[in-house]
Amino acid sequence: MPIVAQSTETTDWVSRFADEVIEESERRAPGKPVVVASGLSPSGPIHLGNLREVMTPHLVADEIRRRGHQVRHLISWDDYDRYRKVPAGVTGVDESWAEHIGKPLTSVPAPKGSAHPNWAEHFKAAMVDALAELGVEFDGISQTAQYTSGVYREQILHAMAHRGDIDAILDQYRTKKVPAAAKKQQKPLDDAEVEAAEGSGAAAEDDGSSGSAGYFPYKPYCGNCEKDLTTVTSYDDATTELSYTCNTCGFSETVRLNEFNRGKLVWKVDWPMRWAYEGVVFEPSGVDHSSPGSSFQVGGQIVGIFGGKQPIGPMYAFVGISGMAKMSSSKGGVPTPGDALKIMEPQLLRWLYARRRPNQSFKIAFDQEIQRLYDEWDKLDTKVADGSALPGDVAAHSRAVGTAGGPLPTTPRPLPYRTLASVADITAGHADQALRILSDLDPDNPLSSLDEARPRYDKAEAWINTQVPADQRTVVRSEPDAELLKSLDEASQQSLRLLLDGLASHWSLDGLTHLVYGVPKVQAGFSADATPKELPAEIKTAQRTFFALLYQLLVSRDTGPRLPTLLLAVGQERVRALLGE
Repeated sequence: MPIVAQSTETTDWVSRFADEVIEESERRAPGKPVVVASGLSPSGPIHLGNLREVMTPHLVADEIRRRGHQVRHLISWDDYDRYRKVPAGVTGVDESWAEHIGKPLTSVPAPKGSAHPNWAEHFKAAMVDALAELGVEFDGISQTAQYTSGVYREQILHAMAHRGDIDAILDQYRTKKVPAAAKKQQKPLDDAEVEAAEGSGAAAEDDGSSGSAGYFPYKPYCGNCEKDLTTVTSYDDATTELSYTCNTCGFSETVRLNEFNRGKLVWKVDWPMRWAYEGVVFEPSGVDHSSPGSSFQVGGQIVGIFGGKQPIGPMYAFVGISGMAKMSSSKGGVPTPGDALKIMEPQLLRWLYARRRPNQSFKIAFDQEIQRLYDEWDKLDTKVADGSALPGDVAAHSRAVGTAGGPLPTTPRPLPYRTLASVADITAGHADQALRILSDLDPDNPLSSLDEARPRYDKAEAWINTQVPADQRTVVRSEPDAELLKSLDEASQQSLRLLLDGLASHWSLDGLTHLVYGVPKVQAGFSADATPKELPAEIKTAQRTFFALLYQLLVSRDTGPRLPTLLLAVGQERVRALLGE
């Protein structure tokens, strides 16, 4: 199928990669589906940094589908990796889980209270749910299932037969000291391989073990304790007899590798083997894989041993969370895609990944910044609708709101997120009050049901309940502040009177916005409609003073939700009582 030409005016990073991937796929495997890939390790919570490993190929795969090509997006679940350490902060897990270190992730019990059969399935399930909500179509591959069913048997035997060639490639990168870049690899370093290695240097971290019996790119899991702290002591190419000893429990056995399924290739050999086996054309890698001796660079040489080619694909930069350092899934408490989707719609989260090139880092807001992001998104929505958005922004918007399979579910009445958050804050879970306030935003077109504002309203309410500290929540006064009202000077009393006189005729979001900003203007002798250019700078100071007075009288603080929204939430009768009428 021919490549669809893209105008240079409208191409974005996704389209450019789609062009390259289609062309490369036709060169490597003409007439076959395009294969793109991601790899995820369910060693703990799969966080928002890991999501870039999925979203980058997803967006490219989706563009290829939009052009009418068949494409497979593979997600390899690295659930046959070793359990490395007990993550901090994971509910239902204590130090007793340390006894499982060294076992495959699928052999480790799930956290207490989990409905899933093992550790890997517990963390995998949360990611699968999030990807479904994000509209990500993929084919999942369990590496436990692949290895234990013997799918890779020929590849394992091939690697063992060519272990000298693999060792020679790896030897180019071995040093006596572990490079700093290698320590930062997103793919967890295999401590077991460090301990099992005897003199093979830094590359022993994840490229296999060398000892008196030679180099072996394969590591068995112990037949007694299930752990991978094993050393291969001999291997016969003719019979495939492999002997190993467990360095943990002392168990030894000899097996025939042509019928043995309890072990795996070490990471730097496993990854390129899979590229060749699956015919992967496109797979991104983290910036950590660009260093000399990294898995991606070394894999580009090893893949040839398996008769394959290295995938094309960009390095992707890290994703942060408003002031947090680089995330690590081995530690608890890092936000996951599921956490983000509790407070933001899938469209917004997709947009954050689509609008930035893979090599650009960005942050996902769990703080007040989320309100600004939503304002920016809504403004883009409007520009796309009226045709004034730039081509690149239109492309990112299109990739955010839907996939080749169709549009994602959306909120029928997408009211401003900051307004919804304020209403959720003030009403504290009272849906009937929330509906009343939201209906007053536009009296000529009121909401008939809160469902019209969902799911955005639910996301904003979740943000208020989970991300806003209790001391920043809004509590409306139950009684007027008589002492403050009695102490007001004549100018302050006049400002309250002007506001109260205009409440009934301005009772809508736009009307109250005009009123509260207009009171200080009128007091200074200007029209309430006067623009900033027509006003002296002192008016801004007067407005801030007036706003602070209203906040003190309504919520006993100097700040709070936007005043028009707050007034609507409190209700006309109660506002009049609290302002001393």
